[in-house]
Amino acid sequence: MKFIHAADIHLDSPLTGLSAYADAPVEMLRTATRDAFTNLVTEALEQPVDFMVIAGDLYDGTWKDHNTGIYFCKEMGRLKKAGILVYLLFGNHDAESEMTKKLQLPDNVFTFDTRKPTTFCLESLKVALHGRSFKEKETLENLVTGYPAPTPGMFNIGVLHTALEGNAAHASYAPCSIDELHAKGYQYWALGHVHEHQIWQGTSTVVFPGNLQGRHIRETGPRGAVLVTVNESGAPEVERLFVDVLRWCNLEVNVSECHSLSEVVLAIGKGLNALVQNAATSIPTAIRVTVIGKTPAHGELFGLESQLRAEVLALAVTIGAERIWIEKVSVNTSATDDGVAVKARVDALSDLQDLLEAAEADPDFLKSLQEELLGLVNKAPLELQTAVPYFKDIRSGDLAGLVREVRSGLVSHLAMVE
Repeated sequence: MKFIHAADIHLDSPLTGLSAYADAPVEMLRTATRDAFTNLVTEALEQPVDFMVIAGDLYDGTWKDHNTGIYFCKEMGRLKKAGILVYLLFGNHDAESEMTKKLQLPDNVFTFDTRKPTTFCLESLKVALHGRSFKEKETLENLVTGYPAPTPGMFNIGVLHTALEGNAAHASYAPCSIDELHAKGYQYWALGHVHEHQIWQGTSTVVFPGNLQGRHIRETGPRGAVLVTVNESGAPEVERLFVDVLRWCNLEVNVSECHSLSEVVLAIGKGLNALVQNAATSIPTAIRVTVIGKTPAHGELFGLESQLRAEVLALAVTIGAERIWIEKVSVNTSATDDGVAVKARVDALSDLQDLLEAAEADPDFLKSLQEELLGLVNKAPLELQTAVPYFKDIRSGDLAGLVREVRSGLVSHLAMVE
């Protein structure tokens, strides 16, 4: 028998990081999570699978647009016509959702109870599914301890929304350990909550399928669900299904050998070309370009991020047409001499460098600078609040790093133009 295990669908959750740009694929950003889910349902029909498991976070928190739920019911209708059942567990985001509480689901969709573990038995397939949904978002108890013993003679699937041990990047909801999952004696654990694909083999096969569609630059690479095929001996084989419609990618370009902005642009162009040529698919990709390295061009790049981005956008249109978009261009270079050559000079430039170095350790100056910058930070639009890395440092008053970066770039820039 075959089934699909998916999780963290976050229907109608917005993709972030591109919407502020005039060249952004607006329609794709708006419908990406739906399009990915439609692709998943199509995969289920084409395989065809016997049933589907959704291990939490179908919806996206307090989102109240009932069109989201109506869309989900429509897709479930496609599966119902093919006789495919769906077993749905509610996660922390679903616990916040109005649709979880109010929307009537088609009769081929079965939901796990929030008060105690539920077991669904599919006698014809010799499968038992065990799971418990979240009643509250802040579900911090270990739910595994209450799951029942395996049903004899069945292929037992545990469905659980959990942070699991060691996943510090995710809120620690329903925490448990890998050892606890193996000790339960189920053949397969269908997990959700962690957005990266992970798999553990042992007494049980334990799987996070990852989220269905990457939503920002921290969710890079291909995304989707897993197809699980169980042979006559009861051994599960897990295969990834990629259903995403837009991918996120980090591209680092070392510009150590570049002496000017134009040479940096050429180096980025080579990197983008290689990315497009080596891509396994033609799925559109949103790229964050980060320029790194100790480079003679450091001074010329200072303060020119917007111009560099404009140059890179032009490259992207030329190279990738409708296949690539630039999420951000970040300059993370340093001067080749680290200020040593300027220190050896006896002029206004060396005095400026000394002044800025002293400012890094001057608490009165840093406090005054924070007060000046906070006015700008507090008025900045939401898009910038997460996009500008130094906003957090400005709020906390930790400005030495910002002054250090400005010193390096400004001094190198002035050294070039004098």
